[in-house]
Amino acid sequence: MIEISGLLGLVLLVLVIWAIVSTVQSGASTGTKVIWIVVLVLLPLLGFILWLIFGPRAGR
Repeated sequence: MIEISGLLGLVLLVLVIWAIVSTVQSGASTGTKVIWIVVLVLLPLLGFILWLIFGPRAGR
């Protein structure tokens, strides 16, 4: 069980880092970016789910 939770934790870490990078590259205002990054760092799973639904999209 430890291996599974460790693997899921690693996957969540990679997804949160991807969300943070995508947020930084988005066209959102600086304040919005800071709020999303704080939410992602403090509440990784819930923050990632909320980011997927409501978060800013990366600029192209």
